Amino acid sequence: MPPKFTGVDFYNIDGLLNEEERAIRDTVRSWVDDNLIPIIGEAYVAGKFPRQLIPGMAELGLFGANLPEEYGCAGLNNVAYGLIMQELERGDSGVRSFASVQGALVMYPIYAFGSEEQKKEWLPQMASGKVIGCFGLTEPDYGSNPAGMITVAKETKDGWVLNGAKMWITNGSTAQAAIIWAKTGRIDDADSIRGFIVPTDTKGFSAKDQKGKLSLRASDTSELVLQDVHVPKSALLAKSGGLKSPLMCLTAARYGIAWGAVGAAMACYDEAVSYAKQRVMFGKPIGGFQLQQARLADMLTEITKAQLPAAAGTARRHAHRDHEGAAALSAAGPTEGRRQIDAAAGLARQAQ
Repeated sequence: MPPKFTGVDFYNIDGLLNEEERAIRDTVRSWVDDNLIPIIGEAYVAGKFPRQLIPGMAELGLFGANLPEEYGCAGLNNVAYGLIMQELERGDSGVRSFASVQGALVMYPIYAFGSEEQKKEWLPQMASGKVIGCFGLTEPDYGSNPAGMITVAKETKDGWVLNGAKMWITNGSTAQAAIIWAKTGRIDDADSIRGFIVPTDTKGFSAKDQKGKLSLRASDTSELVLQDVHVPKSALLAKSGGLKSPLMCLTAARYGIAWGAVGAAMACYDEAVSYAKQRVMFGKPIGGFQLQQARLADMLTEITKAQLPAAAGTARRHAHRDHEGAAALSAAGPTEGRRQIDAAAGLARQAQ
């Protein structure tokens, strides 16, 4: 069994954390070492999200961890939430992505734009992992330009009818609920964008996994298709309005992603150190062999520095030779003579 991760902290970040934050970080760190690391290799090769981890993540309160306790969430501060994302991504980027989407892109918009009834209905179920969500904003032809979306929602006397498609949706095939962003007015009116909570078992809703990814392989990534999907009026996130609303959700998610990047860097560094200590070259660990090479390079540098004054004196003498000396160099051939003069002049400049 691989040794437990002991941490990488060259900037003494631990000194900035309070006792609760360190305890949360250490708890998630141990869970990652015990439950995620042993299985993630197989999940990565298979290209499947390890769904068996969901109950454990929910039990630790990792979903919507910085949302209020009154809705079944952990009510942690944002630093503690960031540390959770850091440790999850140290285990695998796809697992961190799963938690980021669930908390920042599904639970957060319900909390920020939903009614009290919607919060009480959905947030406790999502915090417990009983309901998994996805975030439908990106479209096949409108990735970095979500304002151009062509998914539409038409109001009817008893609700809304949604039509459109979403692409590269994390958790799409796993989710029981989707936050779908659609235009409720003219197709060129980004201010008419609203959010809807759409149960994925609604007639006309379908999700198809995208296969053959070379990254985030242990994460389900899907295309969503909505064909005359009818939802009640209560599905609308009433406080949402315009492109600002989904972009606020992305801001919340990117905060966790930034912490995750730190976790990925820590994992890479730890793996490199472990390899250097274990890989044997010429009878000793490669780390020790490379350290020996570095010391030899330092010695060569010092020797070169020591020889430079003598070399510079020689260069000055060559650079100030009389006409006869220059003629002798020319006798060796114009190209060779020019090369020697240029080399001597260069050394002279370094010595000045």
